[in-house]
Amino acid sequence: MIKTGSIKKIRQLVADAKADGKKVGLVPTMGAFHEGHTNLIKKAAKSADFVVVSIFVNPTQFLPSEDYHLYPRDVKKDAKQAAELGVDVVFVPTAEKMYPKGFSSFVKIEEITDILEGEVRLSHFKGVTTIVAKLFNIVQPDTAYFGQKDAQQLAVVRKMAAELNFPVKIIACPTVRDEHGIALSSRHQYLSESQLKKARGIHAALQEGSKLIKSGILDFGQVRRRIYDVLNTYGIKRVDYVSFNQWDSLEPVRKPGGKVLISLAVRLGTTRLIDNIIMNFKQ
Repeated sequence: MIKTGSIKKIRQLVADAKADGKKVGLVPTMGAFHEGHTNLIKKAAKSADFVVVSIFVNPTQFLPSEDYHLYPRDVKKDAKQAAELGVDVVFVPTAEKMYPKGFSSFVKIEEITDILEGEVRLSHFKGVTTIVAKLFNIVQPDTAYFGQKDAQQLAVVRKMAAELNFPVKIIACPTVRDEHGIALSSRHQYLSESQLKKARGIHAALQEGSKLIKSGILDFGQVRRRIYDVLNTYGIKRVDYVSFNQWDSLEPVRKPGGKVLISLAVRLGTTRLIDNIIMNFKQ
């Protein structure tokens, strides 16, 4: 496996792979690998001939009040794990390399980024779409792999790739959970043992909402209240939102129909956690 921070070198490595007829898969990450990341890498290794994993904590998707400088970093450990998983190249650029002095070009997707996470984290998706667009341009992958846990990010990246004509297929991978149903996140390193126990209520609340809908309750207001009740039972008091949106246009919905994304965001101490499920209603 090769580890490089050079844009010129990663482009040459990919060009050589493509010249050999290989399909290139990209797994964009911010590092601090957990099983969710390794699942993405394994998926890429199965469906692509040449796998590139990027490790880059992207400053432009963090708000000034957020945890950019505290975000967990362990590139040496991540690179070792990537090598064990059969990754061909780990791309580890610096912030100065990706955003040189005077950088002023950003990609912004309208409307779909103004709700849910975008309503709370105002400039977040401008940073996400910009860095993903740069990675697509640098690596030129045939496929790129994103986790379902960050559902809005997945929907935004799909829309951007389609509308900007990137010749890349976006592959969605299921959310990876621990034995208690908690969606794995690098930010779990911030949580105390008692907070991790509370976090079990996130998926439990989503499951309860799904169960209520399946029982015939079609009033999303009632379902939302029940989700809040379950969160409260687990000691989760700070809830940014509980939302029902069409998947994957993210248009708000008021009653079941088609594929519905039920998503939420909560805060445990200073840590913000998100999760979601998708329900498929036959038309």
